[in-house]
Amino acid sequence: MYTKSALRNFLFWSSLAIIVNIIIYYLYGVGDALEFLGGYVIELSLSVDNLFLFLVIFSSFGIPITYQHRVLTYGIFGAMILRFVFIFLGIAVVNRFHWLLYIFGVILVISSIKLFTKHNETEEFKGNFFMRFVQRIIPVTNKIYGQKFFVRINGHLWATPLMLILILIESSDIIFAIDSIPAIFSITTNPLIVYSSNILAVLGLRSLYFLLVKLDSMFKCIRYGVGFVLMFTGIKLIILYFNITIPTLISLLIIFIILLFSILFSLIID
Repeated sequence: MYTKSALRNFLFWSSLAIIVNIIIYYLYGVGDALEFLGGYVIELSLSVDNLFLFLVIFSSFGIPITYQHRVLTYGIFGAMILRFVFIFLGIAVVNRFHWLLYIFGVILVISSIKLFTKHNETEEFKGNFFMRFVQRIIPVTNKIYGQKFFVRINGHLWATPLMLILILIESSDIIFAIDSIPAIFSITTNPLIVYSSNILAVLGLRSLYFLLVKLDSMFKCIRYGVGFVLMFTGIKLIILYFNITIPTLISLLIIFIILLFSILFSLIID
């Protein structure tokens, strides 16, 4: 049931992105349309690794899939607000200090290396430093109260584990944005293109997550594909220092080929 619904919703958001892409093509031309498509594909592909992290977080706390919907919905709305701030602030800073693009490139290459070297996460999130810090500020119940984020017990306000997970997911999205937004800057710094492609990709993430829950074993090599995409976009930013520019169309083809091969290898291994 969840898989069919998630597939329908993901196809809806993907179709909406295609429609927006066509509108941009007719209004602004093929160049902006390719930049939008590049930004959308990069954001969606890099989001996959973050979704696997969400899967680990929910599994660590033993949260039933029924309650995961509400957390992810609020998490996506929070991500939309954070992306707005990061994107427009980032574009303003990059336009003023162009050399930051080279630093972003180095960050992306380092992030790709980390993806290649780290294995499946088995960290116990319940006991890590961040969770202990939050629990000192906010009293947290030991059990879930339906889909509530807060409950009153003996006149005192308590947060539920769902609220704790929402905070953890939002904080992980901030870290994720450090990679994804500079990666899109390798395609374009047009604020309209960057934000629209980013948000449309984010809106489809909840549905994509529930697809990954069912198809986890079929995407074992996706992480390596994401790593290669990060490395490529990082190198693309770094070589700007030498006045070497890779056309958007070529960038798109390379990213599509990387993702296609990672999916094919995942299916072969499975």
